Amino acid sequence: MAKLNLIKRDGGSLEIEGDAGVSIMEMIRDSGVDELMALCGGCCSCATCHIFLSEEDMGRTGEVSADESDLLDSSDHRQAGSRLSCQIIWSNDLDGLTVTIAPED
Repeated sequence: MAKLNLIKRDGGSLEIEGDAGVSIMEMIRDSGVDELMALCGGCCSCATCHIFLSEEDMGRTGEVSADESDLLDSSDHRQAGSRLSCQIIWSNDLDGLTVTIAPED
């Protein structure tokens, strides 16, 4: 099973196994990490599941949609590797992906 490397806000890390077809937001939430509010439940209508991708992983997850980009613009912490974790669907091709939970806005 493919594994996600998660870096939490306190700098601690966690390795999460994921099933293909679920979002990274769901994987993080289901692992017991409560740092993502994910208020909209994955509908891409808030930015409370904001994560950062490592520079080497940015090209592995697909393009940022216009809606996702608009929501990320509302964050004071947006950077080049910013994504909404609800918009990245997990697959075995993403094995070893590293994400960092963004600071809360």
